Amino acid sequence: MKTIEHDVVVLGGGPGGYVAAIRAAQLGMNAACIDENNKFGGTCLRIGCIPSKALLESSHIYHDTKAGLGNHGVVVGQVQLDLAAMMKRKDQVVQTLTGGIDLLFKKNKVTGYNGLGQLHDPNTVVVRLLTGETVMIKAKHIILATGSRPASMRGVEEDGNLIGNSTAALSYPAVPENFVVIGGGYIGLELGSVWNRLGSKVIVLEAMDRILPGMDNELSQMAQRIFTRQGIEFRLNSWVESAKVENGKCVVRCKGAEPIVCDRVLLAAGRVPNSHNIGLETVGIETDKRGFVPVDLSTYRTAVPSIYAVGDLIGGAMLAHKAMEEAVVCVERIAGIHAHFNYDCIPAIVYTHPEIATVGKTEEQLKQAGVEYRKGVGPYGANGRARTLGDIEGRVKILADAKTDRVLGVHIIGARAGDLIAEASIAMEYGASSEDIARSCHAHPTLAEVVHEAALAVDGRAIHSA
Repeated sequence: MKTIEHDVVVLGGGPGGYVAAIRAAQLGMNAACIDENNKFGGTCLRIGCIPSKALLESSHIYHDTKAGLGNHGVVVGQVQLDLAAMMKRKDQVVQTLTGGIDLLFKKNKVTGYNGLGQLHDPNTVVVRLLTGETVMIKAKHIILATGSRPASMRGVEEDGNLIGNSTAALSYPAVPENFVVIGGGYIGLELGSVWNRLGSKVIVLEAMDRILPGMDNELSQMAQRIFTRQGIEFRLNSWVESAKVENGKCVVRCKGAEPIVCDRVLLAAGRVPNSHNIGLETVGIETDKRGFVPVDLSTYRTAVPSIYAVGDLIGGAMLAHKAMEEAVVCVERIAGIHAHFNYDCIPAIVYTHPEIATVGKTEEQLKQAGVEYRKGVGPYGANGRARTLGDIEGRVKILADAKTDRVLGVHIIGARAGDLIAEASIAMEYGASSEDIARSCHAHPTLAEVVHEAALAVDGRAIHSA
């Protein structure tokens, strides 16, 4: 068996993995990255964030062209859907970005290995390459970044076609007439929105009494009202007992309810870590009861000093940007740089329309912790730019400490919320007060002025809203 040596080897080529390898190379280390697929990029680039956002954008344009252009004085003829072309564009976006990682590896002199890697000992990974060859890679430091996969559910019989996870829902060959989504989180809502816009009758089944569990409750309720008006049906407190294919149709049974017959089912009930089949037991690393790998969050070192882990594999917010930041800090700590990551300032975004974005604590969390706070709300309807866009649904909510005025959380629902949340994230990272945001000049007319208005409202001095 051929043996190759590196300073750092990263197992997993997703956002956490390829970023770790590139940063290690930038710091002068001989870095390698291993991924079991023929393209780097992980779930995010190949079958997650990027393809879903491509379909969200395309479906939004299709829906707006059918129903939203008349108010702008734009008259079009009969609008038709070319689903194959839409899917082709999505695939091209994915191919471009995954190919871009290959170029970045070449530029930074990162060695990429496409194959299944497993830990052999604290300083060795054995890789079964897609070419059929097996190689042994030795390194001073090993970083695990194997990510996560869609969770299964008891009673739901996935066939990868009519009943499947988000991967299947990204590539349907035709628009299902009736589409059931199991799970009211961000994945279910995003893909539910895609197929709703393209013509499906969408039913979202959520076991809890609200959608978007964990997000700000006020925004969650507002989002549900908006999505209901868009045509999505929500059935809360629905406990799915089974879903199976019967006579070519999907049949979903919920506790205490009539069976639902539909064309396709999306199981979007969360994600679980890819901690299996990577050789953890070989080196003596134990996972917690949910399969996550415990680490020291200051260094990301596991119980084995030469092995580190980042991203979805270690739990917390299962977000690509969180994995990237952890990867950078992990590598910089290996290099002797005193880096750190502030977990209180991780933004999260739901790419529906309107978008939903949040960073920091929710009102419910602050109340539970007994923290006194003040709230300021800026409505989209009072914003000139929102009016010109024709996107006036939504609001920005800023929560600030009642004594210090330090911003503790910002929650946005509205057009381009995913872009607006960046200002809030930076403000919180620097420990800004709502007064700091209010005193900062915001360009007019922009949607960012809604953030400014919310900051003014914290102190009861909003200018453009009642």
